Amino acid sequence: MNNLASDCLFCRILEKKVPSKKVYEDALCYAFEDINPQAPVHVLVIPKKHISTTLELAEGDNALMGRLFQTANQIARQKGIDQRGFRLVMNTNPEAGQSVYHIHLHVLGGRHMHWPPG
Repeated sequence: MNNLASDCLFCRILEKKVPSKKVYEDALCYAFEDINPQAPVHVLVIPKKHISTTLELAEGDNALMGRLFQTANQIARQKGIDQRGFRLVMNTNPEAGQSVYHIHLHVLGGRHMHWPPG
């Protein structure tokens, strides 16, 4: 793997230096159970390429972002929440709640979601 940051928790997960409960993996992305779930289903989908925030996305990352969303849909189907409903969340920077600076898509479901989210 290339484009990884040695000080990034999610990059260390990709390198198998930190354990995770894998849900899905392909050449572009990796999905795993959140260690602090906020819903009965809470899976994180991350790109294998290190990108700190959405503000660093480039034109060349469009296909990668599409792959993350397709993976999230696949996981929703696999977990049986696709027809009931699920939420996809990507936070950018501290006030939005980003705590790990490696973009990641939260797949949340299995319970009624409230609006506004908080």
